[in-house]
Amino acid sequence: MTIPLLDLKAQYRGMKDELDAAWSQVMENASFIGGPKVSEFEAAIARYCGTEHCVACGNGTDALFLIMAGLGIGKGDEVITTPYTFFATVEAIVHVGAMPVFVDIEPDTYNMDITKIEAAITERTKAIMPVHIFGQCVDMDVLAAIAERHGLIVVEDACQAIGATYRGRKAGSMARAAAFSFFPSKNLGCSGDGGCLTTDDDGLAATARKIAAHGSSVKYHHDAFGVNSRLDTLQAAILLAKLPHLDAWNQQRREAAVRYNRLLAEVPDLTLPVARDYGEMVYHLYIVKSAKADEVMAALRAADIGTAAYYPVSLHEQEALIKLPGYQKPSLPIAEGCAGATFALPAFPGITTEQIGSVAAVVRGALGAPPL
Repeated sequence: MTIPLLDLKAQYRGMKDELDAAWSQVMENASFIGGPKVSEFEAAIARYCGTEHCVACGNGTDALFLIMAGLGIGKGDEVITTPYTFFATVEAIVHVGAMPVFVDIEPDTYNMDITKIEAAITERTKAIMPVHIFGQCVDMDVLAAIAERHGLIVVEDACQAIGATYRGRKAGSMARAAAFSFFPSKNLGCSGDGGCLTTDDDGLAATARKIAAHGSSVKYHHDAFGVNSRLDTLQAAILLAKLPHLDAWNQQRREAAVRYNRLLAEVPDLTLPVARDYGEMVYHLYIVKSAKADEVMAALRAADIGTAAYYPVSLHEQEALIKLPGYQKPSLPIAEGCAGATFALPAFPGITTEQIGSVAAVVRGALGAPPL
C-alpha cells in the first residue's frame, strides 16, 4: 500500500470542481497581479485570524522579512528565536541586518523553551520571534509577559500553524505581527508559493505593503527601497476556495494524531508528540522521535510509506550562521538531541484508518514492538 507523507492529489480530486472554477475565472478575467481576488483573500484571512489587517505577499519567508523591515529591526539588534525550525525564520532576521539569538527547546513539544528567554536578553535585544512549530502555539501569555517586562516586540512565526488556537485566540493574532506560509504542503496551501502577514498595527501594515511594492504607495513614486513580493491572483483564488475547508482538514489531522497515539503508545524507543491543553494543535506534521530514526524511516520507505526528517540540522549549527560575523554558537542540548532523531509520519487530511494502521504496524515492527 503506497501512502504518501502528504496527498495533495487526493485533495485536488476532492475539490476539483471548486478549484477549476476558481482559476478559470481568473484566466477569463486575465487579472493576474493584484485585483479583487487578492483583496478578498486578505479580508478573509484577517477575519479568520481575528486581526485588523492581512498583507498578502510572495511567500512566508517574505512575510517574516516584511515584518522585520517594517518594524525597523536592523543592524545592531538581536532577535531571540528557536533553533528548531525551517531556515526561513533566521533568514528574515539576518537579511535585515540583525543577529539571531537562540534559546533551547522544550523536549516534548519542540517549541522554544520560554523559561530560557530572559537569560538570553541583552541591551541589544529588540524582539522575540516564537515559532508555533508543527502547528502548536507557544505559551503566548507567559511569553508576552516577559516581552512586556523588557519592552520587547513579539513576532509570531505562524507559518506552520494556521488555524491553531491558544486560549481561544487564533495563531497570528497574539503579537505585534505574524507571518504565514501557503507553501503547497502547509495546512492551507496554494499551488505554488504564497504568504501573508497579519497585524492590528495600521502603520506596520501600510509600511509592509509599501516595502512589498518596491517601496511605493503610489505607482511610480518611491519614497523607500523595497522588494517585489506579491501573491499571484491565481494563488489567491485557489486559497479562497480552500479556506472554507481548513477547519475540517485540521480536525482530520487531529483525529489522525489520536489514532497514532493509541496505536503507538508504549512502543519502545519512540516519543510521541505532546499537545498542550491550552489550545488546539493543527498537526502540520505528526512528529515522532527515536534514536533508531534512520532504521524506522528505512522500513517505512521500504513499505512505500512517505516520511522525512524534521530537522536534521538545528539552525544554530548551520554553516551559514557559523560563518556570520559576530555570531557565537551556543550549546543547546535539547535541540541538538533532535537532529537525526525526529521525523514525520503521514497524517494528512483524508488519511484512512487502514492507512494509519499500516504505518503504525511498520513503525512497531521496526522498533521491535509486538503487533496489535
